[in-house]
Amino acid sequence: MLSDALGEVARGIENVEFACGVPHLLKGGFSEQAGTGVDVYSIRQPLGVVAGITPFNFPAMVPMWMFANAIACGNTFVLKPSEKDPSASMLIAEILHDAGVPGGVFNVVHGDRVAVDRMLENPGIAAVSFVGSTPIAEYVYATGSRHGKRVQALGGAKNHMVVLPDADLDMAADAAVSAAYGSAGERCMAVSVVVAVGGAADPLVDAIARRIAALRIGPGTDPESEMGPLVTREHRDRVAALIDSGEREGATLVVDGRDTAFAGDGFFLGVSLLDHVRPGMSVYDEEIFGPVLCVVRVDGFDDALRLVNDNPYGNGAAIFTRDGGAARRFQFEVSAGMVGVNVPIPVPVSYYSFGGWKRSLFGDSHMYGPDGVHFYTRAKVVTSRWPDPATSRVDLGFPQHR
Repeated sequence: MLSDALGEVARGIENVEFACGVPHLLKGGFSEQAGTGVDVYSIRQPLGVVAGITPFNFPAMVPMWMFANAIACGNTFVLKPSEKDPSASMLIAEILHDAGVPGGVFNVVHGDRVAVDRMLENPGIAAVSFVGSTPIAEYVYATGSRHGKRVQALGGAKNHMVVLPDADLDMAADAAVSAAYGSAGERCMAVSVVVAVGGAADPLVDAIARRIAALRIGPGTDPESEMGPLVTREHRDRVAALIDSGEREGATLVVDGRDTAFAGDGFFLGVSLLDHVRPGMSVYDEEIFGPVLCVVRVDGFDDALRLVNDNPYGNGAAIFTRDGGAARRFQFEVSAGMVGVNVPIPVPVSYYSFGGWKRSLFGDSHMYGPDGVHFYTRAKVVTSRWPDPATSRVDLGFPQHR
């Protein structure tokens, strides 16, 4: 969608602006007279050549998550974009060239798994950043680490949105629809599971279904469209098959997106809503990455928290409530790297860092923000003692100043 693309570019530029202020984060510490005549201080230095492997769904923003900090910290950067939409990376390269970035500082390499493997094995590349599915993230992390590289590999997600009975249900329904179906659900922070607690379930499902009926599906170039097609025919068919599996395994198909697909060119699929979903069903256990929202019903807050924490993914989680105590407990006890309180997609602003927990992240460094600066630099500590020139017997050939 045009609006999604404009938002993507804006959020990417935030990271470029953050990187412009990176000298503040590159400052080291200094301890004078740690011992008699001994000073100790730290510095941060660039790694050298670093690389980024990026997904199809945000071809401008995710590279900006990486290269802005990497280059600002003094590294050169090699980008391997998704082969599904490489043109955005070429445009970024042209913009950087026109802006005066020297040749060889930002580089684009195209290819598939063969190109990725060569990057992970290349001894000249010191660090690799990756965003994509969990199986590939795990592979990138294991392979890159085995070849002595720093790796931050962000994987898949199954983001839960908990709705308590005291929540503003209109606000929660609006949030669920925009967060589940925006970008056709093809984003790692999409809400894919609504956890309806107690009496919130029936009115919330009804409110979501009403809003779905008003969604406009169409070409991404149409400013009136609110959701466009999926990325490939194969992916569209996979998502449709998961909807079928969910219904076969006992979920209630409230809205069937297979019956409401846009009729124009493209790999279109309508939006689907599945109620009475349970762990163990394929639509719950697998990352769908499409316009499908599952509703799991639980009796109480503790059941909701347990459900979220038992899930193997931990990218983002949200809670909708008017109860400050419940929200505070949720933010501290939920096993997720990014948490929203009455915010469905809690993507951090550029001066914080983006990343999940559990099988949503391989490595110990989140992306962009302060973690990004640390990832693209390494620390060095210097301990120094200077002899008194008046008493030193060593002539180093330098003039003595007093």
